[in-house]
Amino acid sequence: MVDGDSQEKRQNSSVSRRTFVKAAGASGATVGLAGCVYGDESSDDAVVWGFDPDAEAEVGEEIVDMLYENGLSDDIDVELQPGDSDTGDRRDTYTQLLESEETQPDLFMMDNGWVNIFIQQGHIANLENELSDDALATIEDEYFESFTETARDPDTGDLYGVPMYPDYPVMQYRKDYAREAGYDDDDFDEWATEPMTWEEWAEITEEIVDASDAEYGLATQWDVFEGTACCTWNEVMSSFGGAYFGGSDNLLGPVGDRPVTVDEPEFIEGLQMMRTFVADEHDDYTLEEYPTGLATSSITSWQEEDAREAIAGGDAVMQRNWPYAIVENITGDDYDISVDDYGTMPMPYGVSEDDAAQQGTGGTTSALGGWHVVLNPNSERTEEAIEVLETIMEDDYSLGLFEIWGWTPPKPHLFETEEAEEIEPIGNYMDTLRVAGENAMPRPVTEVWPDQATLIAEEVNGAVAGDKSPEDAAADLQEGLEATEE
Repeated sequence: MVDGDSQEKRQNSSVSRRTFVKAAGASGATVGLAGCVYGDESSDDAVVWGFDPDAEAEVGEEIVDMLYENGLSDDIDVELQPGDSDTGDRRDTYTQLLESEETQPDLFMMDNGWVNIFIQQGHIANLENELSDDALATIEDEYFESFTETARDPDTGDLYGVPMYPDYPVMQYRKDYAREAGYDDDDFDEWATEPMTWEEWAEITEEIVDASDAEYGLATQWDVFEGTACCTWNEVMSSFGGAYFGGSDNLLGPVGDRPVTVDEPEFIEGLQMMRTFVADEHDDYTLEEYPTGLATSSITSWQEEDAREAIAGGDAVMQRNWPYAIVENITGDDYDISVDDYGTMPMPYGVSEDDAAQQGTGGTTSALGGWHVVLNPNSERTEEAIEVLETIMEDDYSLGLFEIWGWTPPKPHLFETEEAEEIEPIGNYMDTLRVAGENAMPRPVTEVWPDQATLIAEEVNGAVAGDKSPEDAAADLQEGLEATEE
């Protein structure tokens, strides 16, 4: 899940009190209420927090109550102000508000996929001199590093956001189908935390398809949308040691002063593998070491919900998707799937980290989604807003959000707590989610990323669909990205 394009395919669902937000995506974008004009109905006496519309509508009172339960002063009022339903629209609204120097909202939830743009434009407050030393040290020492980095100035390292919740996909599979192929709980336990190579994964998946009623092995998202550029292809490319701009150090720029590295063997090999998975037979575009027909060719027009429905309906053995799909498939009303019949594993990989061509790549890789909370530099209630920021850093607050709304904790150690593991059904998958979180890859967000994402999605979609060779797609994309960097 990356932005409004993917989010709009989802509808709200209720999972008793422990509702899991289906709209938490790779960018962590949301579906829900229309945007409002901030300030028109806000209280001058409250800390106004620009917030997720679905969460505000469904569990907003509980979210605010938890602030006081975790130490927020009783004399500070907090008002959650729902934002636009589409992440791009919300970004545009926030840009207009901050450029106009509006004093409210005092705090904003910002997508990790675009918060860096606000940092570069000087629109949000530097928290280095606002948060306490203890709070800064906690974020430095206890939070997922790759997620926190998306809230830092890429030049100075200064912190501009408090990580609220990360999101990252895993490979999900049908245990009931795997049992038909002879696999058992010992295998499932190993798969939960030990990443496979793509070759091993493909062999196992093909065996399961042959032994079960499944029509094909892999359901994933490969439509021409940002989700392919930032996430599904980013994961495959990175797992083969590839990168758009020469490695993880260049993800956030500087634009025009970083190499474009897509017309490279590792990039092409990843495309060839994906083309092989959807091809009917081997040809010049495919790789002999992988089976053909492992995925339906329909993935080239699929987004998240298409993949989720494919595995839930029994057509697919495996799906690459975000954690929301785990909960929806197990607790939703449309399908009868239990925890015992549904498993997860880290994303497979092409080469090890030691053998990766580009810096910071290789090994199992999950795209990074999620949201941070940032401070409006024009706020007239800065002191109170900072107290809110430091309150949401409490462990019990993060666990509370995980329980009532499914937002994944931003601290790795919370994944091992009894509280997290007891939350049904997602608590059964914490081991895999932690591995994914520790190996998450951000998207290369800069002011030119929206144009670049479109080019990337078009080229890699065409290559996998067989409209052009992987070599030609890589060469054309190299030229296109170089032009955008200028």
